Amino acid sequence: MLHTARRKRSSWYIMYRVGVILSQGIEAARYLEEEGIQTHVTLIYSFVQAAVAAQAGVSVIQLYIGRIRDWARTHSGDMNVDPVLQMGLDPGIALATRVYNYVHKNGYKSKLMAASVRNKQDVFSLLGLDYLIVPVKVLQSLKESKADFGEKYAFEPRLTPTAAKSTSFRVEETKSWDKVKFAEFGQSAMGPMAEELVASGVESSIAQTKRIEEHFAKIWPPPNV
Repeated sequence: MLHTARRKRSSWYIMYRVGVILSQGIEAARYLEEEGIQTHVTLIYSFVQAAVAAQAGVSVIQLYIGRIRDWARTHSGDMNVDPVLQMGLDPGIALATRVYNYVHKNGYKSKLMAASVRNKQDVFSLLGLDYLIVPVKVLQSLKESKADFGEKYAFEPRLTPTAAKSTSFRVEETKSWDKVKFAEFGQSAMGPMAEELVASGVESSIAQTKRIEEHFAKIWPPPNV
């Protein structure tokens, strides 16, 4: 799934958007990065996907906070989600925090992006990430907050490289991944939530592609050409 690559040529940039679905996806991202082309990996719903992407040297890793939370509200039985819920944590925020700490503790170059941000608390909890995709309605709610100016704009980042350095990880979270290992063990390590949400994301992308193709089929070639 290649959508969009970022490579500087004179004054323009392109960035390849790659879905980390199978080992082929991450190998495509690794190859592009080695060629000097920046990549933005998407459909990330599990720690193992993010770890594989970071080890491959991708430029941007995108996580979907709200979608993970929505899934967890109506499902159970995921080894990556259930323990987080039992600790009273939000699974989307917890994943973003875990990935941030992993990337910064190990010195990977990847930047982190959070999408599917649903409310003000998500924004505050994710302060410190490189990029946040925040809906207009959430930005408006922040603007309309009744807090004093100093309180309103004095929030400290909750995610910092210093805190990341002191984070500990389980042995299975520190393993090195290559395309063979990811092909053999990656799918099971992702868990049912990630598998289901990835499948849904792929179906959505296919549907969007078909709509775009149908649109251009109606307008191309243009008249009088």
